[in-house]
Amino acid sequence: MRVKATIAYDGSKFFGFQRQSQTNKTAVEHIENALKSIGINSKIVGSGRTDRGVHATGQVIHFDIPIYWQNKSLIELKNRLNQKLRYINFKYIKEVDENFHAQYSAKIRIYRYLIKTTQPNVFEKDFISYYKIDNIKLFKDALNLYIGEHNFKYFKKEGSITSSDIREIKKIKIKKVKNYYAIYIYANGYLRSQVRMMIEGALRVERGLITLNNLKEQIKGKKRYFTTLAKPEGLYLFKVIY
Repeated sequence: MRVKATIAYDGSKFFGFQRQSQTNKTAVEHIENALKSIGINSKIVGSGRTDRGVHATGQVIHFDIPIYWQNKSLIELKNRLNQKLRYINFKYIKEVDENFHAQYSAKIRIYRYLIKTTQPNVFEKDFISYYKIDNIKLFKDALNLYIGEHNFKYFKKEGSITSSDIREIKKIKIKKVKNYYAIYIYANGYLRSQVRMMIEGALRVERGLITLNNLKEQIKGKKRYFTTLAKPEGLYLFKVIY
């Protein structure tokens, strides 16, 4: 039986979500080890990867479970896994069609980036990024340039290889509560580290390091003005829509 699970994890405790050859300190390996400990020897597939230090509140995975677990409650399975995992939480587990694929069946992926404009306290520092924003209108204008379908070849981590760099940003929303900003980005998919580069670009415009036209040129693939990434701790894979 194939199951779909929605999970959350503290990315500061892992070297990323995806399996890696040089370390076993990834979210995937921790989950697969927990599954093995209860007799499920299945590889998991995620809706997408997150980098080191990046969190998730709505990562979706799928895996197959043996006949033994088909006759038991999926709530029990969720509880058993949560007992074994410290920095990962299974929120929901449900049965899905055998053709369901966590990555390829996804329609929209939503990332959230949290910014605090004053220094985060000790309990926040791993979960929110600190940036001063004096001109919120300029910051919003920069973010809005990303909306639409573009070739984001200058908005991916150097060295990453993809068959196509074209992605469509459906919409971007910003919510403010006191000295906190939450930026929500909706897209059909992302290149590696794309969201962090997008946030960095908007922050650079707001700080006067580049202009709106400079950012527009980079989005259009005419010229690259920066390669740096925004801090990872404020980024969350928020939700995946199927």
